[in-house]
Amino acid sequence: MADWQDREHPDTIVLFDVDGTLTPARRAATPEVTEILKALKKKVVIGFVGGSDISKQLEQLGPNCINEFDFAFSENGLTAYRTGKQLASQSFIGWIGEEKYTKLVNFILKYVADLDLPKKRGCFVEFRNGMINVSPIGRNCSMKERAEFEAYDKIHNIRPKFVLALKNAFPDYSLTFSIGGQISFDVFPTGWDKTYCLKHIETEEFKTIHFFGDKTYEGGNDYEIYTHPKVTGHSVNNPDETVKKLKELFNI
Repeated sequence: MADWQDREHPDTIVLFDVDGTLTPARRAATPEVTEILKALKKKVVIGFVGGSDISKQLEQLGPNCINEFDFAFSENGLTAYRTGKQLASQSFIGWIGEEKYTKLVNFILKYVADLDLPKKRGCFVEFRNGMINVSPIGRNCSMKERAEFEAYDKIHNIRPKFVLALKNAFPDYSLTFSIGGQISFDVFPTGWDKTYCLKHIETEEFKTIHFFGDKTYEGGNDYEIYTHPKVTGHSVNNPDETVKKLKELFNI
């Protein structure tokens, strides 16, 4: 706890999802969010935990966010930083093996090929250190196309149906499929959801752990940590709501 003695409540940590919680999906944080996080850091320990790799989080939260947050957890904490220093990481490909990985990706690409969507772009599978991210429309779509797909998905359940097909095709792979953001879902070993980041703070002796997220429903990528027995969860719909709740909760 010595590192946090400058805080009003050094035994409290507040963790945040990124997309939809601190920032609009794949966009940068607003000055209002940045300012309230600075104020919050005077009171408690702060960290972010997202499914994206660190390069995307740097784009959204700023090039110095690893140092501005006390903890930075990318890919659900499989790549992690404490006070700017990187902690031990895990490898998805090392866990699953090349043979199983190839079968999984081949199935995904065949499924995408057979999908009848209004638009398709590139990068349907993005390989990350601790997971893969699958996007039926393709991650190369524009912001406008992101919004269009999200609306289409809400009607036609493209991602939920895709996830169900994968669960049925690979029941023995011990994989978790988690829908997040506007256009994609994550695939990772069971247990490597956002609760994985909690392993990195077990020895910190925090008495209270808060988490703010927007995909807190079952099947959403914030659900597991939001409902974790050691975590006080806060469900929000957008960054503005996050700011409002922080002001109320911490008297900022």
